[in-house]
Amino acid sequence: MRSAREMGLETVAVYSDVDREAAHVAYAGEAFLLGPASPAQSYLNIEKLLDVARKSGADAVHPGYGFLAENAGFARAVIAAGLIWVGPHPDAIDAMGDKIRARQAMLKAGVPVVPGSSEPIESADAARRAAREYGLPLALKASGGGGGKGLKVARTLEEIEPAFINARREAEAYFKNPTIYVERYLDNPKHVELQILADKHGNVIHVGERDCSLQRRHQKLYEETPALVSDRVREGLRDAGIRAARAIGYDSVGTIETLVAGDEFFFLEMNTRIQVEHTISEMVSGLDLIREQLRVAAGEPLGYNQDAVVLRGHSIEVRVNAEDPTQGFRPAPGTIDAYREPGGLGVRIDSAASLGTTIGSNYDSMIAKLIVWAPNREQARARLRRAIDEYTIGGVPTTLPFLRAVNDSPRVVDGTYGTATLETFAATWIAPQAVAETAAGQVPAGERDVVRVEVNDKLFFVRVLDRPAGSGTRARRGAPKPATARGRNGRAASGDAISSPMHGLIVEMNVTEGAAIAEGQVVAVIEAMKMMNEIRAHRSGVAVKVHVTKGETVEANSPLVTLG
Repeated sequence: MRSAREMGLETVAVYSDVDREAAHVAYAGEAFLLGPASPAQSYLNIEKLLDVARKSGADAVHPGYGFLAENAGFARAVIAAGLIWVGPHPDAIDAMGDKIRARQAMLKAGVPVVPGSSEPIESADAARRAAREYGLPLALKASGGGGGKGLKVARTLEEIEPAFINARREAEAYFKNPTIYVERYLDNPKHVELQILADKHGNVIHVGERDCSLQRRHQKLYEETPALVSDRVREGLRDAGIRAARAIGYDSVGTIETLVAGDEFFFLEMNTRIQVEHTISEMVSGLDLIREQLRVAAGEPLGYNQDAVVLRGHSIEVRVNAEDPTQGFRPAPGTIDAYREPGGLGVRIDSAASLGTTIGSNYDSMIAKLIVWAPNREQARARLRRAIDEYTIGGVPTTLPFLRAVNDSPRVVDGTYGTATLETFAATWIAPQAVAETAAGQVPAGERDVVRVEVNDKLFFVRVLDRPAGSGTRARRGAPKPATARGRNGRAASGDAISSPMHGLIVEMNVTEGAAIAEGQVVAVIEAMKMMNEIRAHRSGVAVKVHVTKGETVEANSPLVTLG
């Protein structure tokens, strides 16, 4: 919308009933209610979206990052309605949207792919045969999706059947397509992607590559450009990416994603849309990729070639999410009660948050993107550290303190990190005390425990321990809630109750009353903020009471099973 405003274009927003107060609704020239929070009734409802376009007199549709952004059927419906589709032609979306077809297209174009199947895997037995052919560990992946949804890894033959079942379940839930394929799982490779920009006149260029290896649950948290790979990989990846885009007649912004192991790279998938982390490519290139996307959609030629794209300096983006890193990145909806963004040279914030914003449980947990640029990587890391220290968000736990620690971790400092690095680091990371208190549901320490004292005209900030509620210069805004102790990976440690650590939807209930339960057993799967969360028993026992059923919505801390 900002790019459109600069170009003199009017904008129309759509929103669900829980997004009435969202920033994009107020920023747009017009806004229309789609319906209830459920995506199927609002943001995924093609008929309603096209109706809004007709009512508003819009002549183009920008599909954004998610929901229908890579849906060829939606693209065709937009075009059939006489509107401009701000994205690649539907056949390119089809070609790359199905991961099996994408692998086949890349093999035909001479682009290396991860060893694996180029046909659907229909059963656990077929997956076991593939494991013997391609080796273990084996990744079982949804053909119709990405972003870590519908991806399970089997490290032994015994793990293949549950991995197959769970991958199909997630694939059906997220993409309405249970088709699964397999490929060899590369342990701790780098995840490197190439930004592609192409017009409708046959011009294709790249805007550099990004290292997106620092991930949790196969979803990115820390991205930087240029990627930390050898010149051989960089040159090969750029050539292959341009070749891949030409092979399908690509005509918009898009991303070629690869896995890098040593001096080898393998095609992973193509995202036929603008990506969340496109910002760092903008910072090093000076290009407004959204503006270019709109120009291309309008039929304009790029007007420049590869030599005109000069990449300068280093840029890093971190995703500021409402999640508790100390609890396996558990989603943490809530209301922001303190908010201050960092500033200064080379700092950019893309955010829809402000004081009083409620981060709900219906959609993604992202609050903001913090992006920095500097002349080199060392200065960019220092600038990120400084910007995180300036960023204040109260009321919900966030990934900020964790990301600050990641930024200074040895594998990140020397650039040798891979896709397994972040979760390995998270397993041993201990949050600062103030963060732990906030995550436990208390008022942030900066609001509660610090008083300002002047001694000989010098200002000191003094933290006061065990101050009674309501005393001192700043009263507490409410007594802290008692924290329920929980281990990692969704285990609720609260006596006889296995409780839900979050608000969400029960998509799977695996126990019945009277059943024996082992410590660590998955008793339920809860969907919250676009994540599937396995809830495990903190001890063994017998299920004397099962409090919920599949399809129910539960609140945080509500009991799921009572153990005897």
